[in-house]
Amino acid sequence: MEILFYRYGSICEPDIIKCFRSMELEVVEENSQVTNKKVSPSETVAAVSELIKKHSFLFVFTINFFPAVSDICQIYKMPYVCWTVDCPVMELFSPALANDCNRVFMFDKAQYEYFRHINPKRIFHLPLATNVSRWDQVISQASSRDLDRFTSDISFIGSLYEEKDPYDKIQGLSEYTKGYVEGMIEAQLQVYGYNMLEDLLNVYPDNPAILPGSFSSNGLHNTNNQESSLSPIMQDFKKHVPDLTRSPYAPYFSPSYIIAHHFIGMHAAVVERRRLLSMLSENHAVDLYTFSDTSHLPKVHNRGGAKTLTEMPLIFHQSRINLNMTIRPIQTGLSLRIFDILGCGGFLLTNYQQELGELYEIGKDVEVFTSKEELADKAAYYLTHDEERQKIARNGYEKTRALHTYETRISQMIRIIFKTI
Repeated sequence: MEILFYRYGSICEPDIIKCFRSMELEVVEENSQVTNKKVSPSETVAAVSELIKKHSFLFVFTINFFPAVSDICQIYKMPYVCWTVDCPVMELFSPALANDCNRVFMFDKAQYEYFRHINPKRIFHLPLATNVSRWDQVISQASSRDLDRFTSDISFIGSLYEEKDPYDKIQGLSEYTKGYVEGMIEAQLQVYGYNMLEDLLNVYPDNPAILPGSFSSNGLHNTNNQESSLSPIMQDFKKHVPDLTRSPYAPYFSPSYIIAHHFIGMHAAVVERRRLLSMLSENHAVDLYTFSDTSHLPKVHNRGGAKTLTEMPLIFHQSRINLNMTIRPIQTGLSLRIFDILGCGGFLLTNYQQELGELYEIGKDVEVFTSKEELADKAAYYLTHDEERQKIARNGYEKTRALHTYETRISQMIRIIFKTI
């Protein structure tokens, strides 16, 4: 049996392809977007259509949602399967999400709850995973020199998002709006496990009632007639953010969802990462693997970028504490980073997420923080309690190897697909 994998270059694609092939599925790859990010929807349709004509695919698969792929699959009555790994995914606002051909798997339960009413029999929740076997091999073959080179007290791999902060690029917002956003971020950074940004955008200063969402008959937001219902803050954003009107999916956007998660949520990550790394570096050795500018973090050791497949697993394995700070647009789910750290046998200290306790036992498999103060306390504690830290890391690794691999997830996915085709 053959499947078509329409790729765009996500780091998890090779592991998923390997997993499909281990299940005796022959994978045909379409790679145009891997090298050319300007491939148009019409070019995508042409490429996928040509391959569908030549093969008898069981289904077409992508990471994240491609409306053009869904639409061509709808025409050919070909099942289209996708798995989100990001939040937000703007393309989910496309009318194509309602297509009968879809089998859409979303890793973040809040994302799933937000969109599932659009196509309730064809949208599913499925957490992410990792390739433990790959990491085992990389770590076991590493030289003692490389293991020593990547040893850290506290490490973090990732962008500080300052160079790609979409909020920072908005021009013309009023001083009132900018001050309100600063207050929103300060409030949100005090709370883990609940995202309040979208609610706060819909508050009227003189009437603090939260506006309900408005949906069209096909289940998608329709913003054409909502101007009068927007809060003053949102009216200011709509005036100064071209993305809200120029995107092909603009008629179906919830404006407050886009502003909260794509703009303010990403800016909150900038503030949070800078603040927490600075705090930790005051008392501990902190290694940061990033291409971001860290001149404002003089006590953090910037070690440059890390190669995903060869260096990242060694860093996770050799760090006494692996810090994870989930970006706020991922509201409840677990990012790939969490599974990768645990799959490498690393000790994970992460912000609290609602879904974490559903997959791991907090305090036994992983450790969490729910405030800046708790992060400082637990970092200091586990740096001086090696045996306890190593036991938690072992537990996290064993649970990940047993329950949270791509083999497990893809098997779950395949069962659901066959039940619904």
